[in-house]
Amino acid sequence: MTTSAVTTSEPFELAKAAADHIASATGVARHDIALVLGSGWAGAADLIGETTATLPADEVPGFSIPAVEGHVGTIRSIRAADGKNALVLGARTHYYEGRGVRAVVHGVRTAAAAGCRVLVLTNGCGGLNPDWAPGTPVLIRDHINLTATSPLEGPTFVDLTDLYSARLRGVARSVDPGLGEGVYAQFVGPHYETPAEVQYAKRIGADLVGMSTALEAIAARHAGLEVFGISLVTNLAAGISPEPLSHEEVLEAGRAAGPRISRLLADVIAAI
Repeated sequence: MTTSAVTTSEPFELAKAAADHIASATGVARHDIALVLGSGWAGAADLIGETTATLPADEVPGFSIPAVEGHVGTIRSIRAADGKNALVLGARTHYYEGRGVRAVVHGVRTAAAAGCRVLVLTNGCGGLNPDWAPGTPVLIRDHINLTATSPLEGPTFVDLTDLYSARLRGVARSVDPGLGEGVYAQFVGPHYETPAEVQYAKRIGADLVGMSTALEAIAARHAGLEVFGISLVTNLAAGISPEPLSHEEVLEAGRAAGPRISRLLADVIAAI
């Protein structure tokens, strides 16, 4: 085995170690669906089913406590009413934290190693469509990766044509026919986008802007997971909103919309 092969295998070995730890600590040999709950979405975990185990994230190989207010530092195993096991990854790592792209997608690879076949990615984001007021949930149909990096290493060529599952978007619309959909652009952050950057994103096809999700989705496709993405518009993006942007605004919008969107997401999970 070459040195490069050893190097590129390391993140998957770490994910396997994390999955083994989760299986041992939770008593659940295999999970079916994984959720990454971003700003505003955390309440959904309490509505999915019975929490059978809660693990401190920093006790699981490769995970650490989140650096962002509004994210929880735990990994939960939940038994849904239909008997499926959900793995809720509350310890999201953002690319702007400087820990590298492997850390950003470690949770996704752990979910795949734990047996999950479906990955639910959520986030709070800026909206480019003035008709989507703060508190509006929007399905992600595609993304634009503006991070200038990829979680894939070496000659790993993965088709992203249908990255965000049309089937799962259809399931979501069966729960709420009024759901809109759009294209999500991931910027690096942690600063918010300038008005000019927002206009650039709009001109290249984005409807939503944020600092997560795209890199995770790419890693999920590589791992063979079916991806469902949904954003919460927490604010109108810079230059579209007449007000200055702040993280407190994001948190407040998430708190206000939390019960409603959590119920929505729990109902979608039950229908999958």
